[in-house]
Amino acid sequence: MTTEAQMRIAEFTGLLTHTLSVDDWINLDTLKHALISPTFDAGELGEPFRAPCEDDFLPPPPSGLGRFVPGATARYEREVSAGRERFAVARAQYERDEAQRLEALASARASREREIAESNARLAEQNSAIDDLRDRLDQKDPAAVVEYLTMVLENSSYPDGVTHHAKLAYVPDSAQLVIELELPSFDIVPIVESYKYVKSRDDYAEKMLSDAARRSLYESVLAQMTLRTLHEVFEADRGSCVDTVVFNGHVSSIDRGTGQPVRPCVISLRCSRQTFDGLDLSRVEPGACLKALNAAVSKRPTELAPVRPVIEFSMVDPRFIQEADVLAGLDQRSNLMELSPGEFESLITNLFERMGLETRQTVASRDGGVDCVAFDARPIFGGKVVIQAKRYKGTVGVSAVRDLFGTLQNEGASKGILVTTSGYGAASYEFANGKPIELLDGANLLYLLAEHAGIEAKIEPPEGWSDPT
Repeated sequence: MTTEAQMRIAEFTGLLTHTLSVDDWINLDTLKHALISPTFDAGELGEPFRAPCEDDFLPPPPSGLGRFVPGATARYEREVSAGRERFAVARAQYERDEAQRLEALASARASREREIAESNARLAEQNSAIDDLRDRLDQKDPAAVVEYLTMVLENSSYPDGVTHHAKLAYVPDSAQLVIELELPSFDIVPIVESYKYVKSRDDYAEKMLSDAARRSLYESVLAQMTLRTLHEVFEADRGSCVDTVVFNGHVSSIDRGTGQPVRPCVISLRCSRQTFDGLDLSRVEPGACLKALNAAVSKRPTELAPVRPVIEFSMVDPRFIQEADVLAGLDQRSNLMELSPGEFESLITNLFERMGLETRQTVASRDGGVDCVAFDARPIFGGKVVIQAKRYKGTVGVSAVRDLFGTLQNEGASKGILVTTSGYGAASYEFANGKPIELLDGANLLYLLAEHAGIEAKIEPPEGWSDPT
């Protein structure tokens, strides 16, 4: 019993090291199935019935002195006639049975051929779907990236009872993957550390893990699962579809005060592939590693104290991710890329007003964006906010983020927000990491407009659009 308890604890302390010995890449070709060869086992139907032999029905001719018994010849002829009649009946029955056998054999063979053909058609369709997935993955198709990496995370082996269901979204413009992972609750942590035999009672006693030890183990489990998820994604992504991962870890539970279901975010971070590749996961302390990655970690995860997600999963709007919309001709949503510079400036200003900021619009920039100074009236957390928006088709360069940081310092602001209709690269996220800068891409902008301003918009650059230099 002690061995089992220790093994269970070891499973939790080794969540991260376990995955380091596993290649998380999935060879899609191994998921394909070989077609079934057209073989047919007839079984008993393949064995013909034995044809009756007339000699088996005829009596032996009289021999010896029996030939001279009166009436022997006549009796022999009668028996021969009766035997031939029985043979004729047996022969007819044989022919009927053999005809039925051949009919059943043909039917079974045809049924088997149909079954094989249907199975091979399904297998060929599955194999074709795998080939299609691989081709779309090579082209960094968003749906293919999500499908493949979801498969990778679902393929990860965790101890019994450890939930790790994940939802993924991929933003191709910034090569950013957003992961929302369901983390286990505190109840998953073992309670018993070991058992001891008590001779006087002829019984055993349990040695319980202390509350502090359980809380520490739980925090380690959450940290290990976070690092493990990032490791599995980056290792499995051999096509380098993902430059940056945003991770939000949630725990589902019941609020003890209200009795209502809650699902707070307890860990959130953004990490680039370059930064993650610089880690030696076999030697890190998981909690310290998250701190080095500037992760937002709940100070009291056992009490479900929440942290603010880097990006809300719902903000990754699928309308922006899709490359093509067959209903585009019928789409009546406002296209942000067709607004005049003044209209776009007013839109961004009004959006942040709806979000609770006091905004002061300034002179529009040459790229049609807007420089806006806002004020967050909240005590302690509030202050001056510098906002800049850029209508771009291509990825916003890191120079724009550096410019915003410089403006933030010059203005003495407490926070800077950069909004774009496109996306950002890994270098931009790396520069903003740990700084009071928030980067909102096109998907975020569409979400915020719908959520706070009730505006259903779209982002479709007109033909011939060119980004400012």
